[in-house]
Amino acid sequence: MVHILRFFARGEDRPLLEDKGEIDRLYKRYRMSVMLAITVGYGIAYTCRLGLSVVKKPLIDGGIMSAYDLGVIGSGLLYGYALGKLSNGFLADHANLKRFYATGVLVSALINLAMGRTELLWIWVALWALNGWFQGFGAPTGAVSLASWFSNRERGRYYGLWSTGHAIGEGLTFVGSATLVTFFGWQAGFWGPGLICIAVAVGIYLVMQDRPRSLGLPAVADWKNDHGVPITDADGQPLKTGKAQLLILKMPTIWVLGLASATMYMTRYAINSWGFLYLQEAKGYSLVEAGGILGLNTLAGIVGCVAYGFISDHLFRARRPPVTLIFGIIEILALFVIFFSPPGQPVLLTIAFVVYGFTLSGLLAALGGLFAIDIVPKQAAGAVMGFIGVFSYVGAGIQDQISGILIEQGTTVLEGVRHYDFSAAVIYWIGGSIASMILAATLWRAKVSD
Repeated sequence: MVHILRFFARGEDRPLLEDKGEIDRLYKRYRMSVMLAITVGYGIAYTCRLGLSVVKKPLIDGGIMSAYDLGVIGSGLLYGYALGKLSNGFLADHANLKRFYATGVLVSALINLAMGRTELLWIWVALWALNGWFQGFGAPTGAVSLASWFSNRERGRYYGLWSTGHAIGEGLTFVGSATLVTFFGWQAGFWGPGLICIAVAVGIYLVMQDRPRSLGLPAVADWKNDHGVPITDADGQPLKTGKAQLLILKMPTIWVLGLASATMYMTRYAINSWGFLYLQEAKGYSLVEAGGILGLNTLAGIVGCVAYGFISDHLFRARRPPVTLIFGIIEILALFVIFFSPPGQPVLLTIAFVVYGFTLSGLLAALGGLFAIDIVPKQAAGAVMGFIGVFSYVGAGIQDQISGILIEQGTTVLEGVRHYDFSAAVIYWIGGSIASMILAATLWRAKVSD
């Protein structure tokens, strides 16, 4: 155990380099490699958590699982992810980031390879929940890396770039995994991502970097001369990591952010988890067509993440609430078009999904971590990411169970054919976005910290 802890422990601070040119060169080089690992690596690794979304209809039609069973399995991943994001968030503040993250991706890949080898419900729930815990290595690692390598005035746009990772993963799943399932059966929805992510784990280990001080570089706030409002202890000294982590529990703003993120994640995971089934049954699209629409939605999300970061950094001087409100209003309008426009209008539906993906991804970037990292001490970035993550994924898990129940209650079987009524579920999904927008609007005056 001692050897394991040493392997994962944060690297020791090295003596600071004195050559400014060398410092600048190394900072630019390592920042690029860190962004590559936490964005592309995170995006591809994300496919290992979405396989269940693609295979729901084949499992239901094949009589292997019911909608209620799939809701329980899906919520297992989300609850496991919530716990993992919290525990791993506190651990990431103390960990060697490259070793920590690569291990999480590797184990998640192996769990995906184990899926589909049995049809026992309890094994599916256990494996998928465990997968959620190891998937919880990624977001805290990204948050700590961003807080360590990018300063306050630039973090919004880099956080936006990093947040494209989940959209990359969703797009690869909705298009790539849907194609694999169509041609090779539902098991391929798990096995394909699992095989790919073994290679991704190796790549992350080779490319990722630990913190600047472990490489002999100054703190990014010193390098960029970009300091926020300092948060100190009673003696005026910078907070130790443990005290900074405990401080976030006493900040009302963080609790409100958690609730705003939780309700937003209800809507997000409603679309991710049930979007394929909804488009196939309520709108009449095939699996591949549904995957194409959802794939465009996630491509728009990539642009939305980046746009949110640039708009909030450059037009609003790193103030997140105004941009969050604008994005929230547009996202809700897009949801009304998606769910209440008549069938047979693929262009209108696709445009609505593109707008929804664009705005939702910006909101996820803000509420899911960026805003929180802005206002807490940077040595607690991983912890606050985990804390917000608990709210987010408990909300998502509750959604999966409630949605499963509502969809099951709205399902009738006539002459052996299932007919779905999504009305109650749709009201619930839109309500999550409205509640999130209202909660986020109460944080108008939150201040950025150092």
